[in-house]
Amino acid sequence: MKDYTEQPRCPSCDSIKTCRRYIEDVSTLNASVKKADSELKTLGDIANRNRDRMSDDQKQALSEKHNAYRDNEVLKDLPQGMSRMKKQPKIKWN
Repeated sequence: MKDYTEQPRCPSCDSIKTCRRYIEDVSTLNASVKKADSELKTLGDIANRNRDRMSDDQKQALSEKHNAYRDNEVLKDLPQGMSRMKKQPKIKWN
């Protein structure tokens, strides 16, 4: 942070008449910092690290594996006069 200047030189025209947008800098700074393994203190930190290391295919395979039992419901006979509720489509929460 000590090298942080409010008016950096423009890389294309070498002008000093520029201004820095702090909001853009903060959002990219926080997104690029990752905790080292020794800094992980909670189970949530470890889970987030493992999630970030996984590819989308691995995440999808795990999701299918963990939710497979929901699709294989054993339908028992209902008492006379009762009916089953229709299953709603799944909502994917991102």
